[in-house]
Amino acid sequence: MALNLQRAYNRIIWTELTDLMDKGGEAVTGRMVVMGNKQWKGGKNMFKALTRAFVRMCQRYLPDAYLFAIILSLLAFALAMGLTDKSFFQIVKSWGDGISGIFAFAMQMILILVTGHALASSNAIKGGLNAIARIPKTPAQGPMLVVLVAGIASFINWGFGLVVGALLAVAVARRLKGVDYAFLVAAGYAGFVVWHGGISGSIPLAVATPGHLVEKEIGGLIPVTQTIFAPYNLIIMFTIILTLPILFKLMAPRPEDVREIDPALLAEFDQQEKQENVVKERTPATILENSILINALFATLGLLYLGHYFYKSGFNLTLNIVIIIFLILGIILHKTPINYVRAMNNAIKGAGGIALQFPLYGGIQGIMVGTGLAVIIANWFVSFSTPVTFPVFTFLAGGLINLFVPSGGGQWIVQGPINIPAGLALGVDPAKVAMSIAYGDQWTNMIQPFWALPLLGIAKLGIRDIMGYCAMVLLWSGLIMIVGLLVL
Repeated sequence: MALNLQRAYNRIIWTELTDLMDKGGEAVTGRMVVMGNKQWKGGKNMFKALTRAFVRMCQRYLPDAYLFAIILSLLAFALAMGLTDKSFFQIVKSWGDGISGIFAFAMQMILILVTGHALASSNAIKGGLNAIARIPKTPAQGPMLVVLVAGIASFINWGFGLVVGALLAVAVARRLKGVDYAFLVAAGYAGFVVWHGGISGSIPLAVATPGHLVEKEIGGLIPVTQTIFAPYNLIIMFTIILTLPILFKLMAPRPEDVREIDPALLAEFDQQEKQENVVKERTPATILENSILINALFATLGLLYLGHYFYKSGFNLTLNIVIIIFLILGIILHKTPINYVRAMNNAIKGAGGIALQFPLYGGIQGIMVGTGLAVIIANWFVSFSTPVTFPVFTFLAGGLINLFVPSGGGQWIVQGPINIPAGLALGVDPAKVAMSIAYGDQWTNMIQPFWALPLLGIAKLGIRDIMGYCAMVLLWSGLIMIVGLLVL
């Protein structure tokens, strides 16, 4: 095995050496030879080389996120044609129905992005993020801090985690010299890998809600004490959160490969802040626009609604409630109506990717669910499982299906009715089966551009810039989740 690792590592080094020689000649060759002589002083060089290989592959071969969605659409269509008994036009209908069926969800995602961005762009939140951004003193410490904060925030709430991860990455890039901007943004997204094991996880919240999809099969509800707050879940999630900073330290780009944030991009961010602080001539209209009293009265309505909701429903965080919380808190923290209008106008600029691509993923989901293709995939994994391996294969099936159905709720509709009864037949705890599906859903988000779109919209980067680093997060987090499902 060690020999195979040595050969694999040598192939990676040779590929990089060849590419760099094409660009840099003898000077580059010398640098790479020195690195080669040190390669087995520890695993760090191998880690960096493997990361660079993933980054290079993604930058060269990963298409734009929109084209990626088109390719997945065609692949789903081809698989449905080959593996199901549906006709060509039945598949087309499922695709079209999926597109129209996701419009409401797409609007929710846009609102999550813009209200979360507007909230995080308030002076109070920005002040907090800037204070956190002052903590790291070296280029290595910056990404480590960003991924730690993003992981904790994503565990609390996935929408908040995405926004905080992006804005903290920008804040650190602004203050810390010698740190790679794309690497920082990747760290901001990597924290999202724990969202479905967190407080806002849609599957564990669904099975704790009366009338859920498999309530009859399991004979009742599964409380969050057996899912989100179960010891095994907390151990797995916080092992990932606490070890991701170490992973990012090992993956850090070499100084010669670092690309700091573009000064033009910083100027664009600064221009947005200047526009937010413009003071216009005092007229009756501008007095109303800058009225703290009107803003406070309106925000009070929202607080009263939220207070009544939580009094009646308990601490039940739905997608709509999260949007309302972001909305009301943003209104409060921006202090005046016009400040919030400006913040929303700036935030909406990053929503183009969602508006364009979410309908495509709705079409993919329509094919997967409407034709039964997702059921075929799930059943295939179930067919060779044992009581010990069932959670792991459920997890792997969830990861595969998530590439085509990147929605926690959609994934539960596909896998829940299949995996829960199968798990019961094998004697596997349904709470663990539900969390295995949730883990699979969050796991392959690291190589699925769908959920990165809000973060990339804020950071103004493309999917190719971060996906190589996220592929390493996929490998590391997957190892932890598999071991956890087998051992805990």
